[in-house]
Amino acid sequence: MIRHYRLVSVRPQDFAGVTQNRRFKLATPNERLAASLAALRKLQKGGRRVFQSQELSRVHRERLLQNGFLQEVLKGWLISSSPGSRDGDSTPWYASFWEFCARYCGERFGSEWWLSPEQSLLIHAENTVIPAQVIIHTPKGANNKVALPFGTSLYDLKQPQMPPPADLVTREGLRLFSPAAALVKASETLFRTNPIEMEVVIASVPDASEVLRRILDGGRSVVAGRMIGAFRHIGRSEVAGEIAATMKAAGYDVRESDPFAGQPEFAPGNAPIAPIVGRIGAMWEAMRGKVLEVFPEAPGLPRGKKAYMRFIDEVYRSDAYHSLSIEGYNVSDELIERVRAGNWNPDHHDADRQSRDALAARGYWQAFQIVKGNIAGIIGGANAGRLVRTAHREWYRELFQPCVSAGLIAPSALAGYRNDAVYLRTSRYVPPRWEVVREATQAVFDLLEREPEAAVRAVLGHWLFGYVHPYPDGNGRMARFLMNTMLASGGYRWMVIKVEDRAAYLAALDRASIDMDVVPFARFIADRV
Repeated sequence: MIRHYRLVSVRPQDFAGVTQNRRFKLATPNERLAASLAALRKLQKGGRRVFQSQELSRVHRERLLQNGFLQEVLKGWLISSSPGSRDGDSTPWYASFWEFCARYCGERFGSEWWLSPEQSLLIHAENTVIPAQVIIHTPKGANNKVALPFGTSLYDLKQPQMPPPADLVTREGLRLFSPAAALVKASETLFRTNPIEMEVVIASVPDASEVLRRILDGGRSVVAGRMIGAFRHIGRSEVAGEIAATMKAAGYDVRESDPFAGQPEFAPGNAPIAPIVGRIGAMWEAMRGKVLEVFPEAPGLPRGKKAYMRFIDEVYRSDAYHSLSIEGYNVSDELIERVRAGNWNPDHHDADRQSRDALAARGYWQAFQIVKGNIAGIIGGANAGRLVRTAHREWYRELFQPCVSAGLIAPSALAGYRNDAVYLRTSRYVPPRWEVVREATQAVFDLLEREPEAAVRAVLGHWLFGYVHPYPDGNGRMARFLMNTMLASGGYRWMVIKVEDRAAYLAALDRASIDMDVVPFARFIADRV
């Protein structure tokens, strides 16, 4: 959505035009800054964002801090930033958070540290919210809290000894309990406080062997009963049965218990599934009932199809103005009318070719026409999820085709899903790793195809499209297009989210992504429908 943030990575062209100092000639301020940027670029190789102070000279360090290319996190520790970052902008910190944890712990504790079972499970379950506190287990711990920016902290909890090497895995520099080891060590409370994460990890376990080995080694019959009930709850009866039979053969009397009792049913079946796919499915099942509780009943596909389509034509001007304004574009009614009337011409008017706002307005008009055609198919009886699965790629191409034609972005930008990390300005929520975006997006469309209720498709489709953030840009506009196509599938009218409601709108989306509470967003949409 409009809150995108990309960290500055210093490039060779940043130094273009900087000449070698002649003898006895003092360097200009630009030349001095360029020299400091060159030193930073060397450190940034490999995508690094976190540095120790001694890696830069005092002169370079102070110059880069003063010009906004670095921020100090802790005495002796720095992170990459952008000169455009505003005071109080948490995004550079959140974008660097996990790398900082890994590097800081490695510096303090060497290889003798690991994250708690609880935090390990959250990471394995693709929970990407930046936590308020990370608990580090280490024999070198002092039970000490290290305060970090924006209310975050590290707590080093002293542990007498290291876990067996087989219990630990490394992921992006973080030392975690393996999924099986973390499940066995997890408290029963975690199943109640984080049911989605627990279901996701359990659904991803390949078979019973790794869990069984750890249960048997410790004689954990209570844990065995909990694991049997948990696997059975999500439809993995074969794994549950194997654990029960093996424990019985080993002489243990195991009492099965369901730690998910009372939770919405998420049952992907006996085959293991990727964590991100399980996460999308578990969130959908946990939240669809809450959407239906607050949403008005669908009126059904419109009988007057021409009148319905005429209303969409009439709403275009308002929708374009508000949707583009939410994204930060300065779009006037006059510009929207010029675009609609065909008076926008980048071939003959430099202002149109160079104007970011004009290009965005033209792209929106082009995409809107495709969406309108899709809605005509949907109210004619087409499966909305199946149709949009393919059509959303065309929306994206049309949104950014004017910028490609004007030479403002490379043609490769139209290729499709992102292949890099993306961050949302000021939000603790971080979209999924780019490596899992394709699986996650397909999981969303699978659910849209199967979901019988238009209200659920509209609310959860919008939220989860933004949650996955599959494209480098334009996700907010496309999420609103998706919402309105799904509303049409139930006969609801096109809904414009106004720029005046931007703060409440983004806050409700954050509430769903961070707290797993979709009710504020469902109510926000329902009130306007």
